[in-house]
Amino acid sequence: MSLLQLPAFGKARPWVRTAVLRPELGSLVAAVLLLTFFSIASSGAMLEIPTLARVLDTAWPYGIIAVAVGLLMISGEFDLSTGVMVGTAGALLGVMATEWGMNLWLALLLSLLICLGLGLWNGLLVVWTGLPSFVITLGTFFGLRGANVALSKYFTGDALIENIDEAAGFDSLHAIVATVFGTAPSDFRVSLLWWGGFTLIATWILWRTKIGNWIFATGGDREAARAVGVPVNGTKVGLFMLTAGAAWFVGVSNAVRYTSVQAGQGVGAEFFYIIAAVVGGCAMSGGRGSAIGPAIGALIWGIAFVGIPHAGWNSDWRWAFYGVLLLLATLINHIVGERVRTARSG
Repeated sequence: MSLLQLPAFGKARPWVRTAVLRPELGSLVAAVLLLTFFSIASSGAMLEIPTLARVLDTAWPYGIIAVAVGLLMISGEFDLSTGVMVGTAGALLGVMATEWGMNLWLALLLSLLICLGLGLWNGLLVVWTGLPSFVITLGTFFGLRGANVALSKYFTGDALIENIDEAAGFDSLHAIVATVFGTAPSDFRVSLLWWGGFTLIATWILWRTKIGNWIFATGGDREAARAVGVPVNGTKVGLFMLTAGAAWFVGVSNAVRYTSVQAGQGVGAEFFYIIAAVVGGCAMSGGRGSAIGPAIGALIWGIAFVGIPHAGWNSDWRWAFYGVLLLLATLINHIVGERVRTARSG
């Protein structure tokens, strides 16, 4: 591994070294403990196949986007437009297919190009203006939120776009992104395979390629990275396009699965993607994290979402749980980061 990719540890203790090299370990332990806890609280119901299928079905949309958001966070940036981008992708696909009579595969391609263009817009504005990505993507969030609803009503007369299953190409696309394995309620979606594949590819890129080296270097020390020839701006722009692409996939998959799209879909979910990435060990200050960690963070989200009502608790406790989880994960990441910096300076 390049020195750009990993921080110098000096005389850091072994557990500090492990925490930095494998930031997903803490989230994996948390997921196991949480599943065990809710299994006991629900008298074993959490370990039944239908319940596990629901946990995974709840987690996969967050997992795919959280992985992309995690890579972006490692580079030192945030994207608050990912949630609303899910609705944008689905609305684009729905309008093109149902109102314009377009084949779903062509609509799929065009919606991808538009979403990638929006990601490119975010990235270029961040690197050209030097403004915080929080501000830039928040502006994109509000712009898309209004445009999604306004344009959907303009073309369809309603914020709900229906009958996507009547478009040409639906059956073949459904088989690829929304088919199920098994018999309800013990059925699993093919989306899980996409989630796993995306996570593995992102992990390989992050730890085994030059691009991964650039991502760590960009988030660790931007000026030092530039000094040794790392394309900092290009790396950031590419990662913004990646988060947009991940949101596109989730948006079109949901549109095909449910055969309809609500123009306001995805609004607010961007916070859960960030929570999953932070819980998975991605430092909010950049320079540290993994791809597997955010995927596990999304799994924790799914376990809590399903486990809290299974334990007989009021579902409103979910929000309190997410808040506490975010604060604890941020605190742990901060402590680990401080210890690493102390070890490096020592």
